[in-house]
Amino acid sequence: MENTALELDENLRKDLLNAQRNEITEYHIYNKLARRHKQSGNAEILERIAHDEHRHYRFWREYTGKDVKPDKWKIFKFYWIARILGLTFSIKLMERGEENAQASYHRIANKIAEAQRIADEEDEHEHELINMIDEKRLNYVGSIVLGLNDALVELTGALAGLTFALQNTQIIALTGLITGIAASFSMAASEYLSKRSEGESEIALQSSLYTGTAYIVTVFLLILPFLLITNPFISLAITLGIALLIIFMFIYYVSIAKDYNFKARFLEMAGLSLGVAVISFFIGYAIRIFLGVDV
Repeated sequence: MENTALELDENLRKDLLNAQRNEITEYHIYNKLARRHKQSGNAEILERIAHDEHRHYRFWREYTGKDVKPDKWKIFKFYWIARILGLTFSIKLMERGEENAQASYHRIANKIAEAQRIADEEDEHEHELINMIDEKRLNYVGSIVLGLNDALVELTGALAGLTFALQNTQIIALTGLITGIAASFSMAASEYLSKRSEGESEIALQSSLYTGTAYIVTVFLLILPFLLITNPFISLAITLGIALLIIFMFIYYVSIAKDYNFKARFLEMAGLSLGVAVISFFIGYAIRIFLGVDV
């Protein structure tokens, strides 16, 4: 290769060494994940990406003339994110964090023309391979959204209405818990029947389990403040905060794993939940005043 012996200025050398370290780190991450998923078709895709990363590493080494060690913390972090939150989420989160690396590649390309090819491969080829990864849990995102969305909208609304109508945290928690558990079974059954009617019998049971589980977990989290705090209005405020946190975390996960627009989906889901809660709160107030309910 031409110019491998060229004298590198300090900034260029730093960019090259950073790029080299980034490539060897990602090589180890993809290699480790490939070994973890060796029984699935994803292993071959991960090995191909790892091969690309190692080839890029060797390319940079021809200019720097030295080996660099991988970032062990980054390897540990993304491996365990993949174990806990899924392969697709981990990889796409890692790739989203490469803005600085991409900027560095473009700076290098001003001095080393071939560097642009590496940047293009990072942008296109590897992203294409990543999108080929087949992860089972992502096939059920729609079912999880159904369970979460229904639980958030229905229960935040019900709890808001009950808060003003009853103003007793124990009764609110009991009523909300019974309502929520019954609704979770109803939603799971509806999802099962829906999938069966659409001719997707092979995934009907799993879809219903994802929907029901998402619903019931959300129910317990939303009711928890009413079980721990005696002031119903403080409990409601904390419940609404928990609802927003659940929405934020889930939409963030899905926006990365499925390449969705985070802001639009977060505002939509949060607006629905809080809007229903506000309307229900005033309905509860009206019921208490006009029916003379006093618990």
